[in-house]
Amino acid sequence: MPIVISEFISLDGVVQAPGGPQEDTDGGFAHGGWTHAFFDPEVVGGAFDAALNDADALLFGRRTWSVMAQAWPERAGDPFADRMNSIRKYVVSGTLGESDLAWENTTLIPGGEAVAHIGKLREQDGGNLLVMGSPSLARLLISEGLADELRLIVMPVVLGGGKTIFPHDGGKHAFELVSATTAPTGAQVCVYRRASAG
Repeated sequence: MPIVISEFISLDGVVQAPGGPQEDTDGGFAHGGWTHAFFDPEVVGGAFDAALNDADALLFGRRTWSVMAQAWPERAGDPFADRMNSIRKYVVSGTLGESDLAWENTTLIPGGEAVAHIGKLREQDGGNLLVMGSPSLARLLISEGLADELRLIVMPVVLGGGKTIFPHDGGKHAFELVSATTAPTGAQVCVYRRASAG
């Protein structure tokens, strides 16, 4: 399963709390919900739908999984929500236990085993293993060379700091631009695939 990372991202690379003010205030982040002004149902919404439709399973870090697990089950009846609830899900965590996995079809990946376990999932046949949000996990996957595709929804705003998916380890990771679509709001959906060696 190819690993695809899909993120709402600012011009300065911030992915923290795109959905709402209280989503993630770590580090004093005060711009939660920063994507709303630039959301376009056709281009941005279409990219989000396409990413989910291409996925055979979802992969989350603990915080993003917890936020999603609280939000999506109560939205049942909407086709997108029903897909979110029914699809296979994996959560990487060193603190959650099996009894915490109330969201339908969730499997726990212990934090210390994340790279090895995700590497095995990546070797399986099938559709994409989609990562949404989960900046620490996304950063790890890019750093370890496990990210096959980046679907970045770039919003025309600078946030001045916050969580990012990009490693700071000095490693070089080349990607090729596959497509770029611009919404009337100025948001741009950019798809990058891992470049071939050489």
